[in-house]
Amino acid sequence: MRLQKLGRVRSFTPSKNIIVKTEKAPKIGVEVVDESLKVVGRVFDIVGAVSSPYAVVKSMVDEPVKLLNKPVYVLLSKAKRSKNE
Repeated sequence: MRLQKLGRVRSFTPSKNIIVKTEKAPKIGVEVVDESLKVVGRVFDIVGAVSSPYAVVKSMVDEPVKLLNKPVYVLLSKAKRSKNE
């Protein structure tokens, strides 16, 4: 596995979803981790303009406010699977 920076946490929704400013939209459903590789949630929506997207992450942590202005990452597998697998 390897890490790819998703972006910085910018804000939260009333339902405690995490809003992340990102340069490139991730895939829906990908796990999001913090700097210590703790899973903080999963991407469940992409909002905003294509040139300036935001990822909406369904939080899996008790206090997502502690992530404000901190970088978060997505875990990528080392090899992509072929369509036949």
